Amino acid sequence: MSDLSPTRPLINAVSDARLAAVLGPTNTGKTHYAIERMCGYATGMIGLPLRLLAREIYDRVVALKGVNAVALVTGEEKIIPRLPSYFVCTVEAMPLERQVDFMAVDEIQLCGDAERGHVFTDRLLHARGRFETLFLGANTFAPLFHRLFPAAEIIRRERLSSLSYSGSKKLTRLPKRTAIVAFSTEKVYAIAELIRRQRGGAAVVMGSLSPKTRNAQVELFQKGEVDFLVATDAIGMGLNMDIAHVAFSGFSKFDGKNVRHLTAQEIGQIAGRAGRHMNDGTFGVTGECHELDDDLVEQVQSHAFAPLEAAQWRNHKLDFSTLDTLLKSLTLPSHTIGLHLAKEALDERTLRMLAADEEVALKVRNPVTLRTLWDVCQLPDFRKTGLDEHLKLVSHLFWSRLSPEGVVAEDWFETQIRDLDHMDGDIDTLSSRLSGVRTLSYISNRGNWLKRNDHWRDTTRDLEERLSDRLHEALMQRFIDARTAALLKALDADEVARPEVTPEGQVIIEGHAVGELKGLTFKLSNADSVIADKTLRQAANRAVLPVLHDRLRALAQTASKSLHLRGHTIDWNKEPVARIEPSDWFAPKVKLLCDIDNPALAERALKRVSDFVRIFNQHQLKGLYRVKQAADAEGTLPQVRAIAFQLYENGGLVRRDEAIKLTPEDKAALKALGVAGHRYAWFLPEALNPKMRQHMRAFGVGEGPRAQTLRGLLEIPDHGPVSLKALSQVDKIVNSAIFQKGALYMREADFAPLGLNEDQRDKLMLALGFVKVPPQTFPVVVHKPKPEPVVAEVAVAETPVEDAPAQEVAVEDAPAEAIVTEDIPADIIAEPIETAAEHLAEVIEAAPAVEDAPSDEVVATEPAQPEMEERLGWRQKSLEPRPPRPRRDKPQGNKEKFDRERFRPPAAEGAEGQPVRDRNRPPKFDKTRDQKRGGEKGKGGNDKGGNDRGDKPRGPKPEPQPYINPYSPFAILREKLGQN
Repeated sequence: MSDLSPTRPLINAVSDARLAAVLGPTNTGKTHYAIERMCGYATGMIGLPLRLLAREIYDRVVALKGVNAVALVTGEEKIIPRLPSYFVCTVEAMPLERQVDFMAVDEIQLCGDAERGHVFTDRLLHARGRFETLFLGANTFAPLFHRLFPAAEIIRRERLSSLSYSGSKKLTRLPKRTAIVAFSTEKVYAIAELIRRQRGGAAVVMGSLSPKTRNAQVELFQKGEVDFLVATDAIGMGLNMDIAHVAFSGFSKFDGKNVRHLTAQEIGQIAGRAGRHMNDGTFGVTGECHELDDDLVEQVQSHAFAPLEAAQWRNHKLDFSTLDTLLKSLTLPSHTIGLHLAKEALDERTLRMLAADEEVALKVRNPVTLRTLWDVCQLPDFRKTGLDEHLKLVSHLFWSRLSPEGVVAEDWFETQIRDLDHMDGDIDTLSSRLSGVRTLSYISNRGNWLKRNDHWRDTTRDLEERLSDRLHEALMQRFIDARTAALLKALDADEVARPEVTPEGQVIIEGHAVGELKGLTFKLSNADSVIADKTLRQAANRAVLPVLHDRLRALAQTASKSLHLRGHTIDWNKEPVARIEPSDWFAPKVKLLCDIDNPALAERALKRVSDFVRIFNQHQLKGLYRVKQAADAEGTLPQVRAIAFQLYENGGLVRRDEAIKLTPEDKAALKALGVAGHRYAWFLPEALNPKMRQHMRAFGVGEGPRAQTLRGLLEIPDHGPVSLKALSQVDKIVNSAIFQKGALYMREADFAPLGLNEDQRDKLMLALGFVKVPPQTFPVVVHKPKPEPVVAEVAVAETPVEDAPAQEVAVEDAPAEAIVTEDIPADIIAEPIETAAEHLAEVIEAAPAVEDAPSDEVVATEPAQPEMEERLGWRQKSLEPRPPRPRRDKPQGNKEKFDRERFRPPAAEGAEGQPVRDRNRPPKFDKTRDQKRGGEKGKGGNDKGGNDRGDKPRGPKPEPQPYINPYSPFAILREKLGQN
């Protein structure tokens, strides 16, 4: 049965789904067309031949759809958001189990590749979108595609620019924007070193580089920092750069087994990188490479190559019943014309060699362990250390997967990470470590190979980024001579001696001091200096450019310990290099103190300095950074978020709004953020340090309230700026005040630390919402540590024992002193104010008791009177009595007012002429009740106490005697103090 038989549905696609091939040479916009088609659907997936290209396309799709909608899936890296709609993958890592509306595979002509062809063929036969599937490739794929899918559509695209052959040129004569192609690492390094010496330097791009290193090198070329690019044939796989000319240094390459000559199709693929969009390109040879013959040149210029005859195929329906059936299923041929059985790949070769091991063969007797073995055999050989080393690693992974835990031991994995985590060494050493990290990244990105996949995935990614940065630096140091490049650009290849810079900053050229170099600023000498030649002055200005470029590069790579903040100025090695502009603390704007016209270098140095300032602020202003994160987080409680936003905007100090009511959850959240406060302000204690406030003002003094809060002041309406220290002292004074009858009574001495006179004090209290009331006197309370209680029996002579039992009284010998007020720590919630009753209780408790007198004599003591003090009175405006409401006049109606006297019945007279009392009303005088009280009725009929008001004047009313329970402690204390 054919592999393309209609009775074997490939995937669940709709009946009218579009299947097409978009074919054409390089620079035809095929990939751009596929991206546009994919973004037109709700979901999509595209497979690419290289990880570097996948990363480039991922960045482009993210720019169109957003980071949360796009996933990147490669063997060594996975970036998968929660609900991705689009997948950018390498061809080997495409998750075909996901159903998408659109599917595309780039460079599909690689299905004829001997090493990876079977993977592209599998995607050609089985990768389908529900509505549309596109295969992108060269025109040579058209006959094979039509043979396999006769009804499918073929779209041909023409090149946007022309491509011509320019012959052979020396390296020193190559035009700018040239890419030199070599096919071995050693040759790439040799050519890059030669260009560095003669042309100033070159960027390096190889397939073994990590995406970050490759992007950093390409950025050097794209921004014009270097004019040359030395690369392997990796640039032929869709890497888009502004290349004007491609120069081949050879036409032979090692394909992993043998050294072979490049095919015409491969030469055309690489040469086609020249000329992007509408710009024409050229290609040629350089160095010792022989020139191309005319027929091959014609094929490349006209894009006419021999068609692809067959695709490499391998059975995808593997039989895991036994090891023999698995090996047999891998070698089954295809019955479809145009599909040839692929050569033995690395995973199949690894499986056969491990199957020869008796222990492995005995272990894989069931489908589960056999699938585990096949899974680890698919590990790519990133390290390129030989087949034996690769087999050892695969075997270790297999036995680890069969351990009781079922995962690779973390101790082993951590040891591998630690062995690779070194930033020293040359370019080859760093590249080797990166290859090892790629292997560990592949293991950590497998679903169930490690217990903590997410942790180790982040660890390997971080290590890869750091090694990539270090490798990029090493490549720049070795293959880019900033001095030569800058000098040639400035002087048009004229020879100028490099200036000498003394430790004091003096710039010397040919023995003459021409100026002073401090940091990144070059200042020419005065006109009366020894330099009189105008030409030499111009040469000095040009010659110092390489030094400034070197300093910019060194600044871009400098350690944080060499940078220092001094007010608005940033010093590097004790010399000013940049200045802080008014900006946000955690998104600083920095300006370099130089006028060098090199945006690439200045941007890198500026980024390094900006990163230093940002990280420094995050470390020094931790509380403010936490508040900023809380203000930006949508999950923060609304009231907390509002306060956090105000605190951040005002530099850690803001006036407290009494209208905002906080719940216990709000208070706990503020406390967790490190926010402190009292009744007048919210503040961050660590942001109120004078040094920190001065540092914060370096980013701009601000306007409005921020200008005051950055100086530790708060604007109080109807008063003006007040320091937080003064407001905190007022808060402590209010906390220690006595509350009585709606007013607060405070000691005048407590206001002394404020340093205010009476008028200033009254104005401040009035602005804080207090109205002054008359002062009152209160007893002075002495707060002292309580001694051990001395029990004394007090005898009461006039009271029987059964009526007045003996009491135990604690005697204190402390004399009366002034009240000592302890500092009350500022908290989020102010402490309750002391009431008058509590104050009186403290007075009574603190009153000195009488010591025991000898039994044989009686000691007469004077009653101890508590010491009194006068306190200032204040009442909050909110507690002021409200004025009476004005009475609204009732509207006058047509009805007459009701006259009660008119309708009142006449009074009835008694026997003696007295009016008869209404039975429903109580009598005005009750004789019986008066007699019970012991009173005698006088002569006057209206006399209540037996006195005639008209005959005898009324005397003073005696003061009522309070009732005191003789059994209470107060009665005993009263008798002990000698009071009747």
